[in-house]
Amino acid sequence: MDAQTRPHLTPEEYLAIERRSETRSEYLDGETFAMTGGSRNHNLIVLNIGRELSLQLKKRACEVYASDLRVRVPATGLYTYPDITVVCGEPRFEDEELETLLNPTLLIEVLSPTTEAYDRGKKFEHYQTIPSLSEYLLVSQASFRVEQFLRQEDNRWLFTAVAGFEGRISLPSIQCELVLAEVYDKVTLV
Repeated sequence: MDAQTRPHLTPEEYLAIERRSETRSEYLDGETFAMTGGSRNHNLIVLNIGRELSLQLKKRACEVYASDLRVRVPATGLYTYPDITVVCGEPRFEDEELETLLNPTLLIEVLSPTTEAYDRGKKFEHYQTIPSLSEYLLVSQASFRVEQFLRQEDNRWLFTAVAGFEGRISLPSIQCELVLAEVYDKVTLV
């Protein structure tokens, strides 16, 4: 992500610009950062996960959102667009526009070479401050691998990794399961 030319916006100015823009940008500390487009594999993985979770949550009080729904991290002021967001229970939004979620249960990022370090590091640090967040997944585009961070009662995060096309991972925060063969359906690893 690259800082755009107009730094030091207020959150209100950022939202006003973002609502009129055809492209998406993250926001932090007065600066906006342009989001880059996803690759074929990135899009396939996001859609595959969204489909699998939507089907499993169909008759439950949870909603699955794709990357067009903005999430705000109240403690740090970050506005961002996770690849997949799941909220269980009543979604809480920042305002009447219903486009900036405040209480995600599960966040999923599909790793790319340009965002992997950020998704693993600073972005996860931001996400950890969201009280409602119970689970964070990082999904590789380079191999059949999903990494899970699950919040424990003492606020520590338990790490689990599942690899291989035949692997499966349980998502306790939403009582679902992802089968890696479905996550990587039609994805060609390079």
